[in-house]
Amino acid sequence: MTTRVMRSQEWADPPKPVRREVLDAQPSSGGTATPVLFVPGYGHGAWAFAQHWLEHTAERGFPAYAMSLRGHGGSGPAPEARLCDYVHDVTQVAASLPRQAVLVGHGAGALVVAMAMARYPVRAGVLVAPVFGGLGTAFGLLGRNPAGTLPGAFGGRVSLRREQLFSRALPGNQAQTYAQRLQRVPGGAQRQLLRRQQPEAPVGAPPVLVVGSPDDRVVSGSALEWVARRYGGSPLLFPGMGHDLMLDARWQEPIDAIADWLEKVR
Repeated sequence: MTTRVMRSQEWADPPKPVRREVLDAQPSSGGTATPVLFVPGYGHGAWAFAQHWLEHTAERGFPAYAMSLRGHGGSGPAPEARLCDYVHDVTQVAASLPRQAVLVGHGAGALVVAMAMARYPVRAGVLVAPVFGGLGTAFGLLGRNPAGTLPGAFGGRVSLRREQLFSRALPGNQAQTYAQRLQRVPGGAQRQLLRRQQPEAPVGAPPVLVVGSPDDRVVSGSALEWVARRYGGSPLLFPGMGHDLMLDARWQEPIDAIADWLEKVR
């Protein structure tokens, strides 16, 4: 992986200003621990981390923040958003935190975090169920859910079924409530995931952890391995969980493992 100094497209067409939603939870003990910034994937907002992981991370002693990408959650609308706009949002929020942050991205938000790490010198990065795009991802989703996936190729909404996001251990009514909160993703940002993205190398070579489930029905095991190899490691796996690890029935297991890892690298 290499890092580019100049990005002419971003200079020629810079991201437009937008209101950004950022939620936070602080440790009761205060202190100067490394802040953790959670970045949700496509269709999700900060609420997806505020449900469980935000407070739990603060209880583990880390100042915790969760943001919504533009056009998601409580952030401002952005019908023409692109990947580079999301990366800009993350780097701006991270730079506003009191100390060098850990970035935790989920799904396509993991790709955004990987791209942001080439611009912002993170303390560490965590990529949860990372969606780095490519035809393998597209065809995999098409095969499992053609009616919900095919419209995305033409600028329509990709609708993931609750069975693709959660394990059977999560009560059906709860899974349905979460699935109904997912928002439409701009067509341009969706189409960018049709080809596999190759993020530039992180600034300063920080430690990077890849987390996922071998039973994820959105991200294949081979895709998890591919992303983990790019950062010199192997994925930390949680069998029996769905794609949305932060909302699934056993949500505490992965966030505790992430916190344990952060305590070793901070």
